[in-house]
Amino acid sequence: MNGGPATGGGRTVVRPRSAVAALVVAAALGLATGRFVLPPPPGGGTAHPAGRAAPATTTPASVSASPTSATGAPGTPGAPGPVTTANLLEPVAFRPEVATGRIHVTDRYGDGVYANAACTGEKTLTQTLGGPGAHFRGLTTSLRTDPGDPTQATDRVDQVAREVAAEAPSPSLAQNVTERLLLELVPCQKEPPGHWVYGRTTTLRLAPDVTASWMGSYEGLLNTTGTAPEGEEPCGGIAVLRNGSHYGVLEVSTCLGTAAMDRVVRTALSQL
Repeated sequence: MNGGPATGGGRTVVRPRSAVAALVVAAALGLATGRFVLPPPPGGGTAHPAGRAAPATTTPASVSASPTSATGAPGTPGAPGPVTTANLLEPVAFRPEVATGRIHVTDRYGDGVYANAACTGEKTLTQTLGGPGAHFRGLTTSLRTDPGDPTQATDRVDQVAREVAAEAPSPSLAQNVTERLLLELVPCQKEPPGHWVYGRTTTLRLAPDVTASWMGSYEGLLNTTGTAPEGEEPCGGIAVLRNGSHYGVLEVSTCLGTAAMDRVVRTALSQL
């Protein structure tokens, strides 16, 4: 989540950035005007259950796959029970674009930066939502990872995706959290020409309480007008997800186009 885009495979691989009270009025006005002002996080509130950070664990891809639907079968509205690693994406979700056997999975629990973009300033979940306690998963094609956060590859071209997920005390609070996280990403949809930029927001709804919003990433060479180019394919992107009281942020760093991004986001949503 640190810094801007990284270059790999002839395309720019973007590393975009990654609670109780996001104002619904702010969301409505923001969607109408395209400008958003985030309310400060409430003092003393906790968007996640408090917990001590657990050591990271690396799971071989061959034993970590669990059944998910590539067509996005709806998850269970209300998402009962706490979030666990079973709610996170498995390597099979990125097939056929990335060979499953190449992907290494690393999990940890605690606080940290969460796919917020450098264009709006990187923050941790505690700084944004007022409390730690989320599951982080890194999917990489290399075992060389950041000593400070093993869910992030040392070389950005080795990062396939990174996901963070947690639960709020209720579905309504989870909705507030996801609105707040989404509003943080909107400013990155307008950047000076030559700077990487997010594309328009695509919203998926698998059930009333099972929704996701995602934006594709576009390299600076494609940004000639200050916004994402129409008719061009993205190179990965970012999604904000909610299933009942569960919520999450998925950052896809590998270069996926529109159809593949839609498929992966649907799979993550049904898994959450």
